[in-house]
Amino acid sequence: MELSLYGAARTVTGSCHCVSANGQRLLVDCGLYQGRDEAENQSLPFLPSLIDFVLITHAHIDHSGRLPLLVKEGYRGPIYATGMTCKLLEIMLLDSAHIQETDAVWMNQKGRRAGRDPVEPLYSVADAEQTLELLVPVEYGQIIELGDGFRFRMTDAGHLLGSAYIELWVTEWEEERKLVFSGDIGNVNQPIIRDPQPIHGADYVIMESTYGDRNHERYESYAGELAKILEETFQKGGNVVIPSFAVGRTQEILYFLREIKEQGLVHSYPHFPVVVDSPMAAKATQIFSGDLTGYLDEEALALIQDGVSLFQVEDLRLCQSSDESKALNEDLTSKVIISASGMCDAGRIRHHLKHNLWREECTIVFVGFQAPGTLGRSLVEGKEFVRLFGEDVMVRAKIVNLHGMSSHAGHDELIRWACQFDEPKPTEVFVVHGDGQVSVSFAAELTRMGYRAHAPEATEVYDLVNGAVKTPGLTPVRRKTSRFVEGSPAYRRLEEAGRLLVEVIRRNKGGTNKDLGKFADQIRALIQKWDR
Repeated sequence: MELSLYGAARTVTGSCHCVSANGQRLLVDCGLYQGRDEAENQSLPFLPSLIDFVLITHAHIDHSGRLPLLVKEGYRGPIYATGMTCKLLEIMLLDSAHIQETDAVWMNQKGRRAGRDPVEPLYSVADAEQTLELLVPVEYGQIIELGDGFRFRMTDAGHLLGSAYIELWVTEWEEERKLVFSGDIGNVNQPIIRDPQPIHGADYVIMESTYGDRNHERYESYAGELAKILEETFQKGGNVVIPSFAVGRTQEILYFLREIKEQGLVHSYPHFPVVVDSPMAAKATQIFSGDLTGYLDEEALALIQDGVSLFQVEDLRLCQSSDESKALNEDLTSKVIISASGMCDAGRIRHHLKHNLWREECTIVFVGFQAPGTLGRSLVEGKEFVRLFGEDVMVRAKIVNLHGMSSHAGHDELIRWACQFDEPKPTEVFVVHGDGQVSVSFAAELTRMGYRAHAPEATEVYDLVNGAVKTPGLTPVRRKTSRFVEGSPAYRRLEEAGRLLVEVIRRNKGGTNKDLGKFADQIRALIQKWDR
């Protein structure tokens, strides 16, 4: 019975963990790396065809974005998630695949002129569509039996509509262990969704630490704080540009903008236009406007019962085409522009930044976490110039970071969440999904509180029966590489065979000296034959 930490190990993105027992393997999340970790996306550190089940905590791409790659490379089993997560994955994975394909076409156009070999997208729209066929929706609180020795239950994590903690019970040779995977733990007092629900008891806890080193700034009213920014910017004749995640955060912003307009909080320009420039955000808003039974908080439910449309904002415009998007920057009317991506590393937001960053009358408002290595992180850290589309752009606009609007729990909420597992304390707490030293320091804090905790490195394997590290992890070498897959199909088959060989070697760790020596000699013979 083993736990393998394949992703989000001392990084904020790329969540992926595997539990092995009874000859079966269960994967929890299969996320895309983002920002400076993006070079890790090209290959999976395990053979997909050996995975039997997949559970997804929520729809955000850093927890789900490599599912189409998993399917492309041979996975054909079920993918379990809450019903709402399944709905959101339908738009998010197709959008991600479209971006992969579009960017590959652009890279190949440049590459042909430079004489470079063609590249392939990480995965295609067809791969994403095949992935969607494997989705199996489940409800909160429902206990699902899987194969031989696995059963799980999902509980509302309060991070995104449909987000979940996963309680996983694993039985092997009459030994049972309970694991809890936090996914992303939600912030409290957010609009629309419920606060994180309580959960108790675990032998092992795998928890996130995104904000493990700080708390969020608290505002008396998020709508009031945003209204102050709008008032100040519109009085100067500028635009308010909000880089926002298309799913979840955009809908929260619309919720606050509806309140601002209904309460008349912007006096100088009460009928300011609001533009959502993201086709995916428009689709997500339609889902958020549908049947949300079992997902909304009490305040949102009360509003709906009173006939209020949560995201219907006066003077709202949804941009679909690229021509409509371009026209926004030719219109000198002050407006709010909400556009993806939330970290400014792709999408239409980069065009809006190019046209607004150099204008001192404008304001750029960040409303979510900015991963290291992203353009968004550079801007919130005060960079004076950024490069966009081959052009240096001076940052003269006001940069505002509304920390309190994060959908992640802050430091104190993370501590309170961990303290739920106190009687008795878990055998081990694995601190993941945090930027480098943040995970390490948060694990050290838990240790001082009496927990056994550590921040694993990538590929660590842990013995769940004996409560000990079986194979230490490795610190990955960060290097700037293409996000696309290079090489012929035959070469990629060879790479896959190499990954399988490593997997087989690890499984034979306890073999006899005679068998291991024979295996090593066979590998050396292959190396001598092909090392030319």
